Amino acid sequence: MINKYPLWKYILLIIAILVGIIFALPNLYGEDPAIQINGARGTEVSLATRDRVENVLRTKDITFSNINLSNGSILIRFLDQKDQLSAKTALLDELGKDYIIALNLAPATPAWLKAINAEPLKLGLDLRGGVHFLVEIDTDTVLAKLQEQTIDTVKSTLSDKKIDLTKIQKAEDFSTEFLFVDVETKDRAFAILNTLSQEITVTPHSDNSILVRSSDIRLNEAKNNALTQNLTIIRNRVNQLGVAEPVVQRQGNDRIVIDLPGIQDTARAKEILGATATLEFRLINQNVSQANISRGRIPGDTEIKFDKNNTPIAVFKKAALTGDHINDATYAPDDKGLPSVSISLDSAGGAIMQKVSQQNLNKPMATLFVEYREGDKLDENGRPILEKHEEIINTANIAGIFGSQFQITGLDNPEEARQLSILLRAGALIAPIQIIEESTVGPSLGAQNIIKGFQASIGGFIASVLFMLIYYRGFGLIASFALTVNLIMIIGVMSMIPGATLTMPGIAGIVLTVAIAVDANVLIYERIKEELKNGRSVQQAIHEGYKGAFSTILDANLTTIITAIILYAVGTGSIKGFAITTTIGVATSMVTAIAGTRAIVNLKYGNKRINKLSI
Repeated sequence: MINKYPLWKYILLIIAILVGIIFALPNLYGEDPAIQINGARGTEVSLATRDRVENVLRTKDITFSNINLSNGSILIRFLDQKDQLSAKTALLDELGKDYIIALNLAPATPAWLKAINAEPLKLGLDLRGGVHFLVEIDTDTVLAKLQEQTIDTVKSTLSDKKIDLTKIQKAEDFSTEFLFVDVETKDRAFAILNTLSQEITVTPHSDNSILVRSSDIRLNEAKNNALTQNLTIIRNRVNQLGVAEPVVQRQGNDRIVIDLPGIQDTARAKEILGATATLEFRLINQNVSQANISRGRIPGDTEIKFDKNNTPIAVFKKAALTGDHINDATYAPDDKGLPSVSISLDSAGGAIMQKVSQQNLNKPMATLFVEYREGDKLDENGRPILEKHEEIINTANIAGIFGSQFQITGLDNPEEARQLSILLRAGALIAPIQIIEESTVGPSLGAQNIIKGFQASIGGFIASVLFMLIYYRGFGLIASFALTVNLIMIIGVMSMIPGATLTMPGIAGIVLTVAIAVDANVLIYERIKEELKNGRSVQQAIHEGYKGAFSTILDANLTTIITAIILYAVGTGSIKGFAITTTIGVATSMVTAIAGTRAIVNLKYGNKRINKLSI
């Protein structure tokens, strides 16, 4: 039967359109200003925490629309941004550093849509904004590490030359004073060290002392390397968050700008990006008893660290292995079902650990967790000064020889183990960083430009519809309906794709697909009119019109899709956004402009005696 679809085709089209409409619906509900609260490393967020938060907000007379505890995180929704900012200040004062409090924008999607995983389309920074962080690198820590390396080099060199030191003391500007027994010894040391390397400068300080300092070139190189390596590590951490089209770039000599478009879990982002955490594996000095620790009788090569119960443990100052060698870290319960982290080392780390475990079989070793947190003291700019915090999270006897693979046990809870694994997997920062600015940012192109962009899109759509209605009359109405459905399906499909982000170039891609969809209908309708002029019957003209134009439309759309795929493969950022929306738009237009309009035309005209078409 000519111009008549079987029932299954209609059902398939209806299902496709309904799915597109349903997944596009969340975009109508918008977002609420919100605050998200997570526990800092291992701190549990419970019902008692939620009640405490709610009490603070009510006491401060801050209006909120909803407070919810889910998956160990509290989400508070507000009616406006003013209440959101007031609540953040109040909660920071009340909860302190035990919790991570971050600004958020929470989708106002109804529960029934959430139940089917229907989420609103993520918008880029140029449309919706997102979370903005400005972080500053603590370069003093980098230079302090370099100073320690210089001290070790000088001590080793002088020891090889049998030159004795009487005292070593750190001086200003990351220089170090080395004192000797007499002037003659000082002169010998000065002559040796002065030819040691171009990376250090050696100057006489007094009759029996010299000053050693890394050269300015070396200091600047260390700071630049720290910024570059931290930039790479932060990019890795952003990848852990799964953010689409992020911006991570340096600003000046010691700052990094991080823009995360469309991100939902800002508390998680702040925690992972801001954390400066690593591990050190230290052998325990068994010759130091608790009695000696209490009396302060500690050997020069040993220092005291504390575990989570504040129990002092004597460990050697020199780390057997540092976290720089960690390649991977995953959360996995141990044989007893207790939380643990499986560690994978690089080849160098594996060789070191194998040697350490072989030489210290059946001896105890401690795992020291090192992180930097904001302290109570403020710098000259009024920002909290970072303080180094160390805690022994695990002690165990080396029961056997092992290399690149081993487990860390003795952790409090699964959440602590998961968080530790993420921090270690993302990489230990070369230098501590501090988030000095955090905000939810508006569109980078400006609200006025965005309004104009949407107005242009709507204007183009209306112009296309008017043209089709005027020029093709009844068939133009069918094409306009299909065009509207096509736009809805594009939004629905993009909302379904994890990580897809709509940007201004993406909107340009959608506008282009509107033209492609209209062009497809123009080709079909002109072919139908041509067949009618050639004396074909109405039914034959419709059939030949769609059949004849299909190959042309398919060829044109395939070349467009191929071009978009190439753009996506070689492009970055906004170019990829344009490629994605163009590809999706072309694919959906094939459904609506060809199959969709044909279905409507078949319903209206198919298998009927028609003498004239409204075309």
